[in-house]
Amino acid sequence: MKISVDKNVVEITPDSPEETSALDVLWKIIIDCYGNNKKLVPMGQFIPGVDKFARFNIEGPKE
Repeated sequence: MKISVDKNVVEITPDSPEETSALDVLWKIIIDCYGNNKKLVPMGQFIPGVDKFARFNIEGPKE
């Protein structure tokens, strides 16, 4: 998966069908057709070379 950042815009590009499917699931959780969108909030830390992943919490209106 490729992640690019341009100022306040983050672009995620999946590299496999599995990543495309995972991104689709995330998109459907975050985006609500009725305007009750959620947001990703960082949890803990991400230090390159120390941490293997970055973790985010999904915040927003409950379903």
